[in-house]
Amino acid sequence: MNRMSRLAFLGTPPAAVPSLRALVDSGHEVSLVVTRSDTRRSRRGGAEPSPVKAAALDLGLEVTDDLEMVSGAGAELGIVVAYGRIIPARILDVLPMLNVHFSLLPRWRGAAPVERAMLAGDPTTGVCLMRLEAGLDTGPVLSRSELDIDAQETASELTGRLAQLGASMLGDLMANGAEGVGPGEPQVGEPTYASKIEPSELELAFDSPAVQLGRVVRVGRAWTTFRGARLIVSRAVVHPDDTGSGAPGTLESTTVATGLGTLELLEVQPEGRKRVDAKEWARGARLEPGERLGD
Repeated sequence: MNRMSRLAFLGTPPAAVPSLRALVDSGHEVSLVVTRSDTRRSRRGGAEPSPVKAAALDLGLEVTDDLEMVSGAGAELGIVVAYGRIIPARILDVLPMLNVHFSLLPRWRGAAPVERAMLAGDPTTGVCLMRLEAGLDTGPVLSRSELDIDAQETASELTGRLAQLGASMLGDLMANGAEGVGPGEPQVGEPTYASKIEPSELELAFDSPAVQLGRVVRVGRAWTTFRGARLIVSRAVVHPDDTGSGAPGTLESTTVATGLGTLELLEVQPEGRKRVDAKEWARGARLEPGERLGD
């Protein structure tokens, strides 16, 4: 018979929502949800709640942006999914916590494990459920599951799959309640670190191979410049064996020459405008022979 527990939940983005819902659907009592404060999207727009706050309110749960409140929530265990803040040791001393982490630890500890795995060309990634320690993703692993990275999927799509996998794993782990969660096994292997993705890393350097440029596009918000204005490349297809024409960055319709192979643009977003089909953009731009991206 499953044992229900009293839990605290810490998370922020959409990827954390499946785990929150899985815990509630399994009958666990979530006494408090901690997430970031509401953010204002524009000067005229109102403040918007995080996806986790919106889900928690829909489920009738108490929500706060004050991390200190978690110590007095009366919970047996804290569940952390993409919370985005380091949990101080003094809070972990009061309330033990476990983390749903989207990588195969110790590879890609840190803030951007999905994006780093994609940029590195990793063929697989996965989810680890781990006990939290004061160190950065250093705790013992309770459960792990691997999945393949599809060559065409975006980081957002991959994160969605990992979120569902993590929620399922969490449900299995918590079937016997907080008391049934074991100590876990120490991480084995050489750690790698997944630092936050900086905007400069998303600039498309067309002297790089098309395969690498395609990975940058799949991460999201990849950008270059065209006629002095920023151009976001939202979707593209890699043709690694094409020779292209002209120097790297040279446009031929919607195909861009690179250091090795070509990159075919599918969707772009010119500065100050909405996302459009790349062919529609190219027709409107009336490209001149030999024009280049990134000049």
